[in-house]
Amino acid sequence: MEKVLGLSYTCFLFEAISIISLILSGKKLDKQKDLTSTAEEYLEAILNMRMEGKTVMAALLAKRLGVSPPTVAGALRRLKRNGLISSNSRKKIDLTKKGEREALKVVRRHRLVECLLTDILDIEWSKCHEEACRLEHAISPLVERKLYQRLGRPATCPHGNPIPRDKTVPLPKGVPLETIAQGKRVEVTRISEEANYIPELMGFFQEQNILPGKTFHIKEVASHIGTITLAGESGEISLGVKAASTIWVRPLKS
Repeated sequence: MEKVLGLSYTCFLFEAISIISLILSGKKLDKQKDLTSTAEEYLEAILNMRMEGKTVMAALLAKRLGVSPPTVAGALRRLKRNGLISSNSRKKIDLTKKGEREALKVVRRHRLVECLLTDILDIEWSKCHEEACRLEHAISPLVERKLYQRLGRPATCPHGNPIPRDKTVPLPKGVPLETIAQGKRVEVTRISEEANYIPELMGFFQEQNILPGKTFHIKEVASHIGTITLAGESGEISLGVKAASTIWVRPLKS
């Protein structure tokens, strides 16, 4: 039995290495790709912020990506010149139809790679986002299709965020934890992309077992000090409202 398991694991690992090799050679396979990795990062961030219900402004985008306002301004000018984004008189940024198509592609690749990293390569849940950011830009349509099939056609990434399909993104399930009243029981449905840009926060969520599928009792909502206390299988956890806003849940019947 051990030999069988050992052989299976060896084949499994070999296949994972083969997939990674294909990804790393993706730029050669995808000859039609003409967007830079930086442009893709901006389009991805804009789409994610929009899906979180946020108004996309240059200052908020700079904060999300951890870059300076002048850097964002230059990148946005290039995206607008290439017909990928638009902005109104209030400087609200949105994707054009062309920009949305490209953004959906990169979000899909990113979330599939996260599944690959956690499900096959055992990369830590809290760290797979950063690694996926490095790999997502080199994936060709061929590798994407193979990856999707090999992973069993996943509907969400490891953080519970829906994987785009048929040029659309399924609506995220649940509501932000901060909107639920004290005394309710909830199940975590996803961790928003906003949290993924804060490695320390993701590490905290993993350490405290705040993961999709886990259930908690909202023991206390202290609005006067901006904290929410959860009771789960590992004990009580105190969260700030900002952190709680990145945790999406669905209420459960008491």
